[in-house]
Amino acid sequence: MDGVAVAEEIEKIHNEHVSVIQYNNENSLSSVLTIAYLSAMQYYFKPIREFSTGRGFADFVFIPKPEYKNDYPALLVELKWNQNAQTALTQIKTKKYPSSILNYTGDILLVGINYDKKSKEHQCLIEKYVKGENRGTGVV
Repeated sequence: MDGVAVAEEIEKIHNEHVSVIQYNNENSLSSVLTIAYLSAMQYYFKPIREFSTGRGFADFVFIPKPEYKNDYPALLVELKWNQNAQTALTQIKTKKYPSSILNYTGDILLVGINYDKKSKEHQCLIEKYVKGENRGTGVV
């Protein structure tokens, strides 16, 4: 739930593993998440890219393996480029991305990540999705 720490780690991976020539594009940021997944692959199935939600496509969905669903949440991740992490979270909520994985029985986190090309800074916001709330956004 620590967006600042996650943004720092994403930035670290981005700096260490992405070519300077390819650094400033959205595919590079996607690659960074794939590299980050390697450290958690014991716990999660292979991430699903461009997961159809019925009202759009979540950039990444990470589902824990069954034996870890009580310890690790599912992640719905939206990436933004030169915008902000709040815009990414708003898109997740507005397009109702969580509805596509509501049958998942563990916790779900909504994750918005933004990369600012000019400042080369990464931003991350994380919110817990509350299942069963039909009013509002279902997010705390």
